[in-house]
Amino acid sequence: MASSKVYVISCPDYGHAEGAVRELICRMGGMERFVRPGERIFLKVNLLAAARPEQAITVHPAVAAAVGRLAVEAGAQVVLGDSPGGAYKEGILRGVYEKCGMAHAAREAGMELNYDVSGRQVSYPEGRLMKHMELIAPAVECDGILNLCKMKTHLFMHMTGAVKNLFGLIPGLSKVGFHANLPDKGQFAHMLLDLAGCARPRLNLMDAVLAMEGEGPGTSGTPRQVGLLLAAEDPLALDVAAAEIMGLPRANNPLLLAAEERGLSPSRIGDVEIVGAALDDLRIPDYRFPAHVSSNLIGTFLGPLTGPAAHLCKSALAQAPKVDAAVCVKCGICRQSCPAQAISMSGPAGVARIDPKRCIRCYCCHELCPRQAVRLKKGLLSRLLG
Repeated sequence: MASSKVYVISCPDYGHAEGAVRELICRMGGMERFVRPGERIFLKVNLLAAARPEQAITVHPAVAAAVGRLAVEAGAQVVLGDSPGGAYKEGILRGVYEKCGMAHAAREAGMELNYDVSGRQVSYPEGRLMKHMELIAPAVECDGILNLCKMKTHLFMHMTGAVKNLFGLIPGLSKVGFHANLPDKGQFAHMLLDLAGCARPRLNLMDAVLAMEGEGPGTSGTPRQVGLLLAAEDPLALDVAAAEIMGLPRANNPLLLAAEERGLSPSRIGDVEIVGAALDDLRIPDYRFPAHVSSNLIGTFLGPLTGPAAHLCKSALAQAPKVDAAVCVKCGICRQSCPAQAISMSGPAGVARIDPKRCIRCYCCHELCPRQAVRLKKGLLSRLLG
């Protein structure tokens, strides 16, 4: 059973990342606890999209290089990769690695970059929703996974951390099907817990040096200086601690509610031991979440409702994505990523158009739009209530 300890260290900027990562892993017993000589290790980094490191959309290359270098020094063969949002092709991976700084990080640390875009079927009989799944090849063919996530807000799941980062083990556009079949946040959270149980990352490290707040996790989010690195053996423990630091209300954390429903521990901060700092000193009182999360309207008003009434109120409360035709460049990424097939390129001059009747409010279009052309409009009830 993984430890429920979460280790925290100050890291004011990425110029200090090398030393901070080394000290953090040393406090955990050294990288030798997580990798062995001769093993092939998959360094799974958060690479949502091709974005510059200063945008805080992806794990910073300095953090990835520091972790990878430690694993190489411990005798492992390290392969860095992820399945970003959208299509999963070699050419796209090359562009993502270059833009995010991972190509340079891999060269500096002696790591390989993954270009195998095939998938492998795996069995997970213990799963609640996922007893069989397809994962990207390097995650299946490795001896162990090191999970590098980013502290970010998330429009659909409200925050994204270590457990949500493992969704990137699902190949490319296969992720779209999960949003289509699991539009409920609670069910989606159960799927993520199955995925984490199957992947069983040996080490989970969160880049919270430059985190993201607001309308994350993509280009519409806002970088937020936090100055921390966090690490844990258990990805769920890491997410419990991160949620407390960010100030995300438990009622608005689908992942922890699903974990508690399963009887998993830790699912509450009282079950987690923070090592390296006092929790009260780490809490950020003014961390900004997406508008519909901050207001807590959905949790407050939908709690006692079920069935069609809940669906109707959700539509009236939730933010709806809308394309700004003046900004849209007609790249089609939103259409490719829409699980409900609610987007067509039939708007004015061929720009994207979202059918509000088919939209399931998963916000994949908003998350992946490279030009911030997908804006969010408050639901009617949200506007009336304030």
